[in-house]
Amino acid sequence: MSEPVRANERIAYFNGRYVPEREVVVPFRDRSFKYGDAVFDMTRTFDGRPFRLKEHVDRLYRSLRYLRIDPGLSPKEMIGVSEEVLERNLHLLGEGEDYWLGQRVSRGVDAVGDEGWEHTGPNVIVECTPLPLRQRARQFRDGVDIIVPPIRRTSPDALSPRAKMHNYLNLLTADMAAKASDPEAWSILLDVNGNLSEGTGSNIFLVHEGVISTPREQFVLPGVSRRTVMDLAAEEGIEVHERDVDMFDAATADEIFITSTSWCIVGARSFNGAPVGDGNVPGPITKRLTDAYVRHVGCDFVAQYLRHAF
Repeated sequence: MSEPVRANERIAYFNGRYVPEREVVVPFRDRSFKYGDAVFDMTRTFDGRPFRLKEHVDRLYRSLRYLRIDPGLSPKEMIGVSEEVLERNLHLLGEGEDYWLGQRVSRGVDAVGDEGWEHTGPNVIVECTPLPLRQRARQFRDGVDIIVPPIRRTSPDALSPRAKMHNYLNLLTADMAAKASDPEAWSILLDVNGNLSEGTGSNIFLVHEGVISTPREQFVLPGVSRRTVMDLAAEEGIEVHERDVDMFDAATADEIFITSTSWCIVGARSFNGAPVGDGNVPGPITKRLTDAYVRHVGCDFVAQYLRHAF
C-alpha cells in the first residue's frame, strides 16, 4: 500500500509502504535505538542518477550477513525499492543538487510480549537526503584539514569495520575530539596497531613520489568510492598499494586525499596542523584522479560543490 506523493515532502520506504518521511516512526524498543543493532548503506546521485547502487546494496547485504539480520527483501528487490524511492523524490531536487540515497535495516523491536506491536521483525527503511553541498564546499575550495584524535578505531577482533553499522560512537567520539581543536577538521583514526585507518564514512590515501598507499581493508570499511579511485588509478597507470601507513608516512607525504560517498575525492591541505607537501591543493595526482572521476561519473562534482562556496 502506498501513500500519494506530496508535492513538497520527501517519500521514504518503510516496511513495505511508501510514505511521507514524517510517517517513518521506529518504536523506542527497536534494537537500533537501544543498542545500535542495525546496518545501513548510502550512495549518492550524480545529476539524479544513483552511482554504483548495486555495489552499495551488495555491501549492505554483507553487513546484514555479518550481523545475521534478514531484511525480508532480496538484494534485487532492495535495488528496485531504492530506485523507486529516488524516482518519487527527484522532483524535489533543486538545480545542481543531488541526493544521498540510503538503506537502513534494524534487527527490530525487543518485544516484552504485551505491547501489541503490529510489527516486530526487522525495520526496513529506504530514504533520500539532500547532499550537504554548502556545508562541505569549503573543503573543495581550500582542502581538508585532517586531525588524528587520541581515540583509536575499534579493533577488527572486537567488531569488524568492514560492516557498516548504526553503532558509530567510536567514530563520532573521535570526531568530537578532533573538532574540539578545529570545528572544521576531519578526523582520521589510528588503528589498534598505531597505523592510520579511516574517518567517519571516509578512507585516506597518501602519495609519495607518484605512488599511492592506502590502509589495508582489514582495518577499514571498504568504501565504494575508495574502490572507484583505485580502479581509476590503475587505468591511469598510477601504482596503488594497500599497506600499513603510519604517522611518519602521513607527515612526509607529497599529497593526501580523502574519498567518501559525498565528496568522491578531495585533497587535504594539512595533517595535524602541518601543511601537506608543498601546500598546493589538490596536488597533481589528486587532480589527475579527480578529473578521471569526473569523467567516469559524467558530472563535475567539484564545480557542483564550489557553486555553494562562500
